[in-house]
This record gives sequence, structure tokens and C-alpha cells, in this order.
Amino acid sequence: MFDYSARPELLKDRVILVTGAGRGIGAAAALTYAAHGATVLLLGKTEANLTQVYDQIEAAGYPQPAVIPFNLETALPHQYDELAAMIESEFGHLDGLLHNASIIGPRTPLEQLSGENFMRVMHINVNAMFMLTSTLLPLLKLSQDASVVFTSSSVGRKGKAYWGAYGVSKFATEGLMQTLAEEVDGVAPVRANSINPGATRTSMRAQAYPGENPLDNPLPEQIMPVYLYLMGPDSAGINGQAFNAQ
Repeated sequence: MFDYSARPELLKDRVILVTGAGRGIGAAAALTYAAHGATVLLLGKTEANLTQVYDQIEAAGYPQPAVIPFNLETALPHQYDELAAMIESEFGHLDGLLHNASIIGPRTPLEQLSGENFMRVMHINVNAMFMLTSTLLPLLKLSQDASVVFTSSSVGRKGKAYWGAYGVSKFATEGLMQTLAEEVDGVAPVRANSINPGATRTSMRAQAYPGENPLDNPLPEQIMPVYLYLMGPDSAGINGQAFNAQ
């Protein structure tokens, strides 16, 4: 496990947007960021799931979060602009962006992967992530110390058979992270890095490995040290790096 211990007030007064915040790693990250003082913007497509996380944060007495129902599969360019305008008017700036939302799609040989399935995975995992990044970058630049964290995978660092569109989308994720990191380096108070969560007890993992005993894998809450490290001031100056949560 990544070795880092965060102080309780690490993210005090920070505004952090988490995509796919309704469950799994996204929900764990949102709760963890809130527990360390951040105002968390919970973005996802299923409002009921987001509201559940909202209620947990409220019940714990952490800073009041915000629920942002937003479908990355169907959102049009003007909706991204509206999202950025809303965040600017409500919060003034953005200190962190965790790209967590993605889908696996069919795990099948490339030869048997339909164009429709390939494009759907790439749209949610890459196009939507680019749209969010580019639209929210001006708000991140208004922060004194902003961090963009991309969620990668081992199959996005070395190609693996049958991971098809998902693997390709994670290579693209690393590419987007590296490109952004170079562009902001020394120019803006923004840094960009990626995290490979590794095998974690989530529904996505169960979908990918139905024969595996989920109890062999850590809970999302257990892999949070690297998520905290990269989102807080202790990682200032760390830019363009690929991290492993485990």
C-alpha cells in the first residue's frame, strides 16, 4: 500500500470535484476528502447514489458537499460550459479534480469488439474526461495549488489481451495526463498525475473478474493514502507521474 499519513486538516478550504462519486472508489475518495476538510462536488449520473454519499458526509459533520447529476455519456459541450459556470458562481475556483468515472465495456478480443462498444467506452473514459479537464482548467488555474488526478490501470501501462477498449482508454488517460502535465509545468499552479488503484473490492472489479474472491482485495477506503497525497499540498511539485495505490 502507498505509504502516506495525512494530517486531519490536509484539504481544509479546498474545493474538489470527484467524478463517479456515487459508489466504489469515487464514493470513498469523496468521503475521505470531506473528512480532511474539503468541500466535495459529487458528480455522477445516478442522483440517488450521490445523495447517499451526500448524506454520509453531512451526518459526519464534514463541510457541506454539493450533488451534481451529470451523465458523461450523453452530455453535450454546452452542458460542460454550464457546469463550469455553475462551479465558478458557487465556489469561485476549483482546487482539485479526480477523474474516477469510467466503464469497462466488453472484455473480448479486438476482432470481436463492435465499433459501437469501442466508441462508447472511449467516449465515457476519454472524450468526457477531456471535456471536463479542458472546461474546468480555467477554474483550476484560479487556485493557488490545484491537482488533477487521473485514474489509470495496469492495462493502461502495458497492453493486455482481451482488455480491448478499456485498456486503450487507459493508455489514452495516461497520454492526456502527461500532455496536461507538460503544458502546465512552470506555467500554472496546476499539477497532473495518474493513479492505478490496483485490484480493489468494487463492482467493476467483480464484473471484470467474476471468478475471484472479492475478499482477497482491499476495500476502496484502504487505498486512499495516495489519493490524499496527490490532492493535498504535500505533493506540490509532483507532476506528470504515474502512481500505484498498492
